[in-house]
Amino acid sequence: MTIPVCTISATGITAPTYADILAALQASYRSIYGSDVYLESDSQDGQLLAIFALALHDTNAATIAAYNQFSPATSQGAGLSSMVKINGIRRLSASNSTATVRIVGQAGTVISGGIVSDGIRQWSLPASVSIPISGQADVLATCQTDGEVTAGANTINQIVTPVRGWQTATNPAAATPGAPVETDAALRVRQSVSTSLPALSVLSSIVSSIGNIAGVRACSPYENDTDTTDSNGIPSHSLSFVIDGGDPAEIAASIARHKTPGAGTYGTTSVVVTDSAGPAVTINFFRPTAVPIVIEVTMEALPGYVSTTGAAIAQSLSEYVSGLASGSDVYLSKLFAAAEIPGLNSTYNVTGILIARDSGTPAAADVAILFNEAADCPPASITIAVS
Repeated sequence: MTIPVCTISATGITAPTYADILAALQASYRSIYGSDVYLESDSQDGQLLAIFALALHDTNAATIAAYNQFSPATSQGAGLSSMVKINGIRRLSASNSTATVRIVGQAGTVISGGIVSDGIRQWSLPASVSIPISGQADVLATCQTDGEVTAGANTINQIVTPVRGWQTATNPAAATPGAPVETDAALRVRQSVSTSLPALSVLSSIVSSIGNIAGVRACSPYENDTDTTDSNGIPSHSLSFVIDGGDPAEIAASIARHKTPGAGTYGTTSVVVTDSAGPAVTINFFRPTAVPIVIEVTMEALPGYVSTTGAAIAQSLSEYVSGLASGSDVYLSKLFAAAEIPGLNSTYNVTGILIARDSGTPAAADVAILFNEAADCPPASITIAVS
């Protein structure tokens, strides 16, 4: 009897199960030594065949893993990192959060290796900062902790390395969060987007180009090809983009390079780009405005409910709402689904959910989000009442 092996067909690769391999080995063994040979798991011969079957099964698994490494949809880790190079992209390494810090002090003061703090984490200033005659300088500070570190406006206000003549420090705007090493799932999405670069659609080509800029986490495009201003306020024959993350200059250059000549851009972030032919053009786009969302959950505790279950529900709701794309409304019905946690939902029954935005009164109704807004709901904004 032939031992089953991996098979590659038009639909992909398949492999026999461990049970199929073991049965085939036992059948071959009996064809040699007789049908009455004892091959159960408590026999020496049966255990030897089981070892052979497991080795063949593990070999098949390694073969499938190697086969899958040749497709961006199924490859993992280092294999995926190598696979996407054919698309001209690479896995994004971990980045640090940055913030514009306003240094105030006596003109001529030089700060070398300056460090400021938000009370929790330290932020490094450029190697050398010289305060100009105006008495203040805006510099880019980098968080010393890797990853997505957040800091609200005016929270980075503690001087860690005081220097004579340096009076105050603060960040007028919230910090731009960094990011951990790009996950396989995120890299697959970006690889898929990158294949649209040569697309026939100008809009999809722009989105693909923006998506390949380091630090860009999301990009929502809008186009008004009519002769009048549309419902979002976008002027006629103009493009608008809501972009989360990424360097503004790189984003503007990408839009200018790919957009149709003569098409206008709409947004509150403006960057002047000088074309290779000479003329300068102003590119406009939006940064998503965070909309604070408040959620109130009422539920009934069932047998098996523990106090940590409420925290898990709050975390699930927070991840769902904060993960919505810019311009996405918060639907009440989908919050009920997000509150159902597999493995735990048998211990509670959600009886009601109320939501509100901008410190409004919570109600059992959907929350509308404008095209250039993004819902933001940390776990602290979710209250859970258990009866």
